[in-house]
Amino acid sequence: MSYPNPDNENNIPQEKDSELKAQKEMMLKQALSSDARLRLNNVRMVKPDLAEMVENYLLNLIMQGKISGQISDEQLKQILLSTQKPKRDFKINRI
Repeated sequence: MSYPNPDNENNIPQEKDSELKAQKEMMLKQALSSDARLRLNNVRMVKPDLAEMVENYLLNLIMQGKISGQISDEQLKQILLSTQKPKRDFKINRI
């Protein structure tokens, strides 16, 4: 009589996640220049949600075939600026 091994069942989703993550990293490595990858990694340290959103946006463009060549650091800066919410300036008048 054999019992199911719970360790094997738990590792299957983790293996798929790590496999998908590796594919994602490979696609981004091919699509981004070295400076752009460095910038995205720096953004990930400060704002992980913004980096994730930009990565998903880039992956969608790659899957649709809309990216030709590598994305430069300047192009990535423009993408980052377009995805961030505009900052609000407040002016306080004291009486």
